[in-house]
Amino acid sequence: MDDRTREYLRGRFGDYYRVTSPSMPPDANKREWGHIPWTPGTGTTMVRHRSLFDLGSPDAFFRETAPRHAYFSAARYADPGASTMSKKGWRSADLVFDLDADHLPSIDPDAASYAEMLSACKDALVRLVGFLEDDFGFQDLQIVFSGGRGYHVHVRDPDVLELDSDARREIVDYVRAIDLDIEGLIHTVQERGTNKRVLRTRGGWGKRVHEALVEYADDLRELEDEEAMARLRELDGIGDGRAKTILGAFHRNPEAIRAGNLEAGGPGVRRLVEALCERVTAGQTAPVDEPVTTDTHRLIRVPGTLHGGTGLEVRRIDREDLADFDPLRDAIPDRFTERSIAITCAERTTVELLGDRFILEPGETTVPEYVGVFAMARGRARKAPER
Repeated sequence: MDDRTREYLRGRFGDYYRVTSPSMPPDANKREWGHIPWTPGTGTTMVRHRSLFDLGSPDAFFRETAPRHAYFSAARYADPGASTMSKKGWRSADLVFDLDADHLPSIDPDAASYAEMLSACKDALVRLVGFLEDDFGFQDLQIVFSGGRGYHVHVRDPDVLELDSDARREIVDYVRAIDLDIEGLIHTVQERGTNKRVLRTRGGWGKRVHEALVEYADDLRELEDEEAMARLRELDGIGDGRAKTILGAFHRNPEAIRAGNLEAGGPGVRRLVEALCERVTAGQTAPVDEPVTTDTHRLIRVPGTLHGGTGLEVRRIDREDLADFDPLRDAIPDRFTERSIAITCAERTTVELLGDRFILEPGETTVPEYVGVFAMARGRARKAPER
């Protein structure tokens, strides 16, 4: 980034902080604070091991420093400003989840547009929130758009704050369905003196697999027998005999299937459940970044600050607003929507913001400031000289 562009962005970030106050986390004075300034050249410098006391007034700090990126620790410490982790005196930490579009199995970062990446990441976010609320019963959640390629979720229920890294890893393994115990999704019940194996249908992965089984059975009943048999044979471990048994159970005893009774179709239905479990876990997991969650000292972005790689706001999202949240509309700072600026592009690039698609051709062009800030922050444009 050249000097003109860097100084322009630093100045406009400062203007943003003159009218906007970042959102302070609970126990802000017990957390470590860090930031990355607008360092000249290609490298970056992390300034950390600061306490809120070291910063002074947060509003004044952000106005005067206008950092490129700003962070606070998930952890609470006895002495957050101590120069080493061993001296800080760890007390507790939020349970933090990070979803990054670059890490989604369905996304090729080199082929997908920024809008496509964010859309896929929001789908994963909705699944993650579902796990945290429905499967774990967490209530104190803060959802945050990272300002870059994904989302953060902070869990602050008292029961999770003192969990160690291993316990946090177990939660990650659950939402990512790592080493999921299929047998654990099934329980044995007695009915009229007879034991029967039944899918757990009231919650968790058992409920998800059961819903997939019921939907699959309903779909097959709508097909001709030969087509339905062919669909079943596509699954590993299911040949003609098992396919015929399963299809017969679907037609003969649909209520037993809806109840999760795996005895209704013999071992064929149990094999079908195993195959569906693989499909369900492949499509419904939340691919969170494990090191972020298991690191009880992690620094995470401050809501209400600006992301130095996009110029977008690190934006808190109320739970009831999640469905309608659009980061390419709702995370654009109002401060950058009031005028146009001149920028210079070396290559043709596309920017999609506020519902519009901007094609930036090589050379100098005039664009809305939020488009220019986005392109410059991402390294796709430079600030043109003032005329």
